[in-house]
Amino acid sequence: MSSTNANRGSLTPVDDKVTTTVSTSNDDAEYATNSAPTSVLPKSRFARWYRSTLFNVIIVGLISFTQPGIWNALYSVGAGGQQEPYVVNGASALTFGLMVFGCSIFGALTNKIGLKPILIMGTLGYAPYSAALYCNTKYGTQWAIFLGATTCGIAASALWAAEGAIAVGYPTVKERGLYTGIWLGLRQFGQLIGAAIQLSINRNESSKGAVNISTYVALIAIQCVGLPLALLISPPNKAIRSDGTLVLASIQKSNVRLEFKRLWHLLKQPQIYFLIPVLVTFMWNSSYQGIYLTKYFSVRARTLSSLTSAIGMIIGDLLWGKWLDLSLFGRRNTAKFTWMLFSVIMVGLFGWQISNEYLYERASLAATFDWNSPGFGRAYTVNLLFSLMNESHNIFVYWLLGTFEMDFENITLAVGLMRTFESLGSTLSFAVGSARITPMTNLIISFVVFAISIPTTMRVTWLVPGSPSDKGPTKANI
Repeated sequence: MSSTNANRGSLTPVDDKVTTTVSTSNDDAEYATNSAPTSVLPKSRFARWYRSTLFNVIIVGLISFTQPGIWNALYSVGAGGQQEPYVVNGASALTFGLMVFGCSIFGALTNKIGLKPILIMGTLGYAPYSAALYCNTKYGTQWAIFLGATTCGIAASALWAAEGAIAVGYPTVKERGLYTGIWLGLRQFGQLIGAAIQLSINRNESSKGAVNISTYVALIAIQCVGLPLALLISPPNKAIRSDGTLVLASIQKSNVRLEFKRLWHLLKQPQIYFLIPVLVTFMWNSSYQGIYLTKYFSVRARTLSSLTSAIGMIIGDLLWGKWLDLSLFGRRNTAKFTWMLFSVIMVGLFGWQISNEYLYERASLAATFDWNSPGFGRAYTVNLLFSLMNESHNIFVYWLLGTFEMDFENITLAVGLMRTFESLGSTLSFAVGSARITPMTNLIISFVVFAISIPTTMRVTWLVPGSPSDKGPTKANI
């Protein structure tokens, strides 16, 4: 493949000389073929629905709802529902620190041992973290938070690699925006339902403090549903796209050394390394937002923020996904326009938030906003808009990845890399948040690192192919 084509959106394999294929009948095995996708429609209507990429994306969205969705629900009310944010921010830094290494590792392992085992593993570590928050609130066992953060970090590494591969790799190119929106929108139902539970329990808490302990019990119960849902996922050799073709993977089991070699090759592609700044920085402000909510808002106001943010993000995910798939001006122009719009909005929001923080830091009396307090609208709206824009960035970068021509296994590796750098950004963000620096300093850092990502992401939008294909390059053996 020529360098020109590579720069226009194709991610090439490491070596095209040898291709190995292996076929088995195991449910988690993958079709051993490098040919064009094979048309395969089951006779049963139920089987066609069960094996459809839409059903699989819905299931992975529901899994995401029960796992990171509930984690987000806890964090969105301010530092895991705790009264003091610093210990939980430190634990979150540990979680994402493990994910910096884990996401890429599990992305490579997915191509070796199969998608479903990795996905199942990803459902096992979130509930212990929520249980640790419960124990700390009731018994003061801070050590349990760090133990739970460790199990969560390992499980999240597996889940993030697997769910992203399904959401981006299973649909056809023309459906990836909407399907990514469905996946991310369903994840926000975790925050929506979690916030509704919290609001019903904490509706009378008009002062600052920790969330009611009953909240944790309800949310842990929801997280336990993730494992049985993971058993419903179809492996790539059985999942059927809307055009009647299979989602194909090249070999049943790959060599680990080969997968890491291919991982390194992908990292050297401009479509990936120019995305690193935005992956590291677009969620950086989340740590500040957690501190902002905890410092200035009552418990029920924080819970209301979680609820309304979730509703807005669900609607935004679906609308942005549909907009990106429409590509009315062509995919490349859509990518350019969308990123320029995002950049302008984010710069405006940072200016608004800095003015708020400046005002509240210098108030003669410590600001505490309840939902019926004067000035609540100004203080709350900017936080809501930040949540919406963070989610909008999320769907945009995964749609951007999906515009480039890659086979399913390359998508799996690329998603692992992307989530590695997302985790790196969150690690650094929460590390800053766990230090007792002023909120204004935290906010200024968030703004500076986001500004760095604007030109590099714009460069990626120029590389988007005008008419991407579902036929990525074949996988090569080394």
